Amino acid sequence: MDSHTTNEISFNEHGVCNYCTGFDIMKSYTFGRSASVLEKELQEHIIDIKKNGKGKTYDCIIGLSGGVDSTYVAYLVKKLGLRALAVHFDNGWNSELAVKNIENIIYKTGFDLETYVVNWEEFKDLQRSYLKASVIDIEVLSDHMIVASLYKLCRKYNIKHIVTGTNLATEYVMGKDWVYAKNDLTNIKNIHKKFGIVPLKTFPQLGFTKLFFLKWIFNTKTIDILNYIEYKKTDVKKIIIDEFGWKDYGGKHYESNWTKFYQGYILPRKFGVDKRVAHLSNLILNNEISKEQAIEELKNNPPLVESEIEELEEYVLKKLNFSKNEWEKLMTEKPISHQFYGTENDVLFVKFVKGIRKLRLKIIVNYLVPLKKMLVLKK
Repeated sequence: MDSHTTNEISFNEHGVCNYCTGFDIMKSYTFGRSASVLEKELQEHIIDIKKNGKGKTYDCIIGLSGGVDSTYVAYLVKKLGLRALAVHFDNGWNSELAVKNIENIIYKTGFDLETYVVNWEEFKDLQRSYLKASVIDIEVLSDHMIVASLYKLCRKYNIKHIVTGTNLATEYVMGKDWVYAKNDLTNIKNIHKKFGIVPLKTFPQLGFTKLFFLKWIFNTKTIDILNYIEYKKTDVKKIIIDEFGWKDYGGKHYESNWTKFYQGYILPRKFGVDKRVAHLSNLILNNEISKEQAIEELKNNPPLVESEIEELEEYVLKKLNFSKNEWEKLMTEKPISHQFYGTENDVLFVKFVKGIRKLRLKIIVNYLVPLKKMLVLKK
């Protein structure tokens, strides 16, 4: 990561970037506890999940994409004896490999699977709108709907716990200017209002305010289970291959044909962003590969080879109803900030809650972590 890849990077007097120092601080706070303490905390969560699930069909809910993280979550949840409802969000872009992976996982775990199939005409219109809006994070749409569908099914089945594959070990480093807030419903609606034509009648919605009430008023809890273990992606792949016959699909999140094209072609061409730089940086910080190996990978392997680009481009244009000329125009238009279209940050309640979150993080980074280090040194 350098100043050419993201505007959100800075370096201290030793030439160390804010992502590296931030990773160390957060790792110290999250993983600075001993393995036995983390194990104890995880077991406390498991007891709580089972207690809340008593007398119900399911203890918890998990998302299942067929990718590494969600597959390993399914493996752990099964191993811990939880009765999970697995949910797959089908946005119309699944690869055959992802579908096969999901089938194998469900067969081996015995979990019930609920597939949330999006209304394609609505979703297609939203994706077309985002492309026309020239904003960088088109994946906001899928990410927003995935979380919204999970919470919706939690209410339907009276499930109090969502177990996720979100993790610090492989997802901490990411250019903040490459992504946007996934639950900013105002931004989504404004972009669609300006560029869309299909009414959004079934689109699962979960704005910041609704999410706040579901979490704090209805007490829906999220457990990031991978943050309670030593998570090494290279080791995990071997486990899920052995346990589920899992098949690798190449890049991170390439289980989706859309994400493969978006990360491998749209981002590098239009926005000058190669997300592999962040993905590989995470693996370096997590002591899974060396910096030299990462540089070699970037140098010798493009995000997509020419034949893949041509095949995927033809498929995407046809599926989204864009002509070649329309597409070329979209790819050459100047990028526009998400904030240009209005955000939920303009709402006073949202500002207040986000302010509390920032204050909490500041206290952790500036006071709790240094205090903890000081106490350790005294011992």
